[in-house]
Amino acid sequence: MAITSSAKKAIRSSAKKHVFNLRRKDAMKDTAKSLTKALAAKDVKTAEGLLSKAYATIDKAKKRGVIKSNTAARKKSRLALAIKKAKA
Repeated sequence: MAITSSAKKAIRSSAKKHVFNLRRKDAMKDTAKSLTKALAAKDVKTAEGLLSKAYATIDKAKKRGVIKSNTAARKKSRLALAIKKAKA
């Protein structure tokens, strides 16, 4: 357990940041999942509309340090590839 006041404050701020990071990660997963569900339902137009929203949430997570840069690039690439395959 933390003894000094600065260590106690660090624990509190870490817990707050953890909640924000989880929220951002969940938002990222939710948009990607809704995009893949639209593709599974053969609704390419909706999926294309959701792609920009998915990009935005992935970029926001990357900007805030929730995920790393290459992870963000990989996720965006795979979503775009899925839409490309669905069109063909």
